[in-house]
Amino acid sequence: MSAYAYTPADARPGPLRRALDWLDARGPISWIVVMVGSFIFAGPLGLVVLGFILITGRFGKGCKRGRMACGPQTGFTVLRPTGNSAFEAYKAETLARLEREQGDFEAFLQRLREARDKAEFDQYMDERARAAAAPPAMPEQATDADGQAPRA
Repeated sequence: MSAYAYTPADARPGPLRRALDWLDARGPISWIVVMVGSFIFAGPLGLVVLGFILITGRFGKGCKRGRMACGPQTGFTVLRPTGNSAFEAYKAETLARLEREQGDFEAFLQRLREARDKAEFDQYMDERARAAAAPPAMPEQATDADGQAPRA
């Protein structure tokens, strides 16, 4: 009997697969380091690595392993009930208050934009009225190189 057990080729990942798994296990920071390093040593290789990261979605893979340094969670957990009725009431009240405040703030910003636009428009109209009230300027007569008016 041999001490080595046979495993099919599909169960034994190749060096590229092992390298990708190793980088995925370390989170998005490892992919950023690889990308920056590839840009430093060879610009086109950096573009290839960046494209690979974006197409395969490598930045999100480290978070599934429960690592703390891998960024925000992908699930939206605010809407899940906790089972605590007092907290649920507080959460509903707070969310409603925040939505009201957001609506008030957006209305304030809209009024601010309208006031700024009106002020700019009024300034434009005042300048236009002043320009229309000013006497028209006399066109200057053309002169030749000697400073004499040209003869017709």
